[in-house]
Amino acid sequence: MSTYLIRRFLLMLLTLIGMSIVIFVLLRLVPGNIADIMFDSAGFVDPEEKALLEKELGLDLPIPVQYWHWIKGLMVGDLGFSYVSEMPAIDEIAPRIPITAKLAGLALFFSILFGLPLGVISAVRQNTPLDYILRVVSLSGLSLPSFWLALLILMACVAYLGEIPIYTDTPETLWDELALYLLPSAAVGFRASALIMRLTRSSMLEVLRQDYIRTAKAKGASDNSINYVHALKNAVLPVTTIIGIEAAFLIGGLIITETVFNIPGVAHFLVEAILMRDYPIVQNLVMFIAVIVVVINFLTDLSYAVLDPRIKYAD
Repeated sequence: MSTYLIRRFLLMLLTLIGMSIVIFVLLRLVPGNIADIMFDSAGFVDPEEKALLEKELGLDLPIPVQYWHWIKGLMVGDLGFSYVSEMPAIDEIAPRIPITAKLAGLALFFSILFGLPLGVISAVRQNTPLDYILRVVSLSGLSLPSFWLALLILMACVAYLGEIPIYTDTPETLWDELALYLLPSAAVGFRASALIMRLTRSSMLEVLRQDYIRTAKAKGASDNSINYVHALKNAVLPVTTIIGIEAAFLIGGLIITETVFNIPGVAHFLVEAILMRDYPIVQNLVMFIAVIVVVINFLTDLSYAVLDPRIKYAD
């Protein structure tokens, strides 16, 4: 087990180093930088002042040198300064992380809460009217883009409630916070719930055809015992994989949802930073998302051994 953990850790480290290089270089290859945007918006271009600004920001240095300065800062917790607000990047990013984490966590909770049991019900009631209805719902969830669903929710709220459920003030109580995040999390979690539902159904149908399920039925085991103890326990591994993938996808997939509902989270802030070519903010936020994705994939792999004792990670 220890050898496996060391290998995975080294692979994670190598992946993050590769991601950091790609992130940093691609940002510099995009035409225009913060100096260009600032001078264009002012309506004039003074080459000397522009060159002075680029020197102050370190944009005149070679890309490898700029990359080394960034990595060296990351190692000591220095994320640099925002080009736009001139505040430390960590002070700009840190308050937004809990907002996105709550939204993504609530969306994942809803997707598991509805997707897993409905997938089991659809498999157990195969080819019944209920199964057909659930399959249509799941296909609808996979077909509807989250941003379009979010816009439909906003229009429905305006039409029937007379108000737009967008982020305006910081919620004071837990219920205010739940009410604020409920609709955005439902919009972004509907697709994940539909995917989990369909995968759970297919996995359950495969397990229910196994010999040991027929043996359990022959011994007189109850339907609940067969479905939720024997079948679901062995069908949950592929579902765990997709839950891990969706958890990682939600972090990056909240960009449009946060923008539509005006939620000041990490994803919304990333869009604003990209438009302003705020390199320290963009590269640190994308790197943060990459770390979350890698860590979630690692935890998903480790969960296999917990869910199925037959899986062993050899040294």
